[in-house]
Amino acid sequence: MDTHATDKRSTFATLGLFLVILAISSAVAHFAIVRLVPTSLYVGTLMMMPALSAFVTLKLRGRNISSLPWRWGGCEANWAGYLIPVFYVSAAYGLIWVFGFGGMGNPETLADWRAQLGLPEASTWMVITLMVVLMAVVQFVKSLGTIAGEEIGWRGFLVWELRKLMSFEATCLVSGLLWAVWHYPVIIAYGGGNTLFQLACFTLMIVAMSVIMTYYTFRSGSLWPAVMFHGAHNIFIQKIYTPLTLETEQTGVWIDEYGLMVPLVVTVLALIYWRKARAEGL
Repeated sequence: MDTHATDKRSTFATLGLFLVILAISSAVAHFAIVRLVPTSLYVGTLMMMPALSAFVTLKLRGRNISSLPWRWGGCEANWAGYLIPVFYVSAAYGLIWVFGFGGMGNPETLADWRAQLGLPEASTWMVITLMVVLMAVVQFVKSLGTIAGEEIGWRGFLVWELRKLMSFEATCLVSGLLWAVWHYPVIIAYGGGNTLFQLACFTLMIVAMSVIMTYYTFRSGSLWPAVMFHGAHNIFIQKIYTPLTLETEQTGVWIDEYGLMVPLVVTVLALIYWRKARAEGL
């Protein structure tokens, strides 16, 4: 018997089972978000589906959940996972502000932050500094449960199965495209702009992120750098920089996860990691 061919068939069967379970379970959450109301509870439910699908797949395939890469993976990889998104999101929004694609310091956001902090008379820089620290630490920790719900499935399970069948580069592309498409129903329903443009920008960003996240996943043998990366990315775009940006006529084309700037900046970074992975024989 050809053991290699048998192993490949087994991996294909495992991947197919995972994707079917993920599609069915995610469809229920997508229905709730799109047809009912996009509450954080429904969104959180959707984010837990990759992990649930991985667990069920492992159970049905007679494998243990403990076989997933739960080890911490080292502080260097985890710090890199957190700081890299801070770098590219900051660089992207810095370029947006410098080139006038959006303004810095949305007064409505600053007023809201003052109210949340209970500091109505505080200076702008005090409010921004305090809120950034709280978001970067407290809100980040609060978000880790749902973020892990995604990353257990994507970087804890999927990329390792794909790597049994294909190269590092193909693993990044396939997992990134699957991850992007999984988000499409919500973007189509709530993107609020040119849908094709938004889907294209989002897909480019997600695939580029996948290259960097998969690199650190394989290098560390752990899913936690990807959890750190995903959490920091969400916090700094969704909770800090986008709310702080004052919109102009051009802003919608450039900011957030559906605009051009973040995808362009992270793609440049991903190309560096693509070459780095190839040089290291990953």
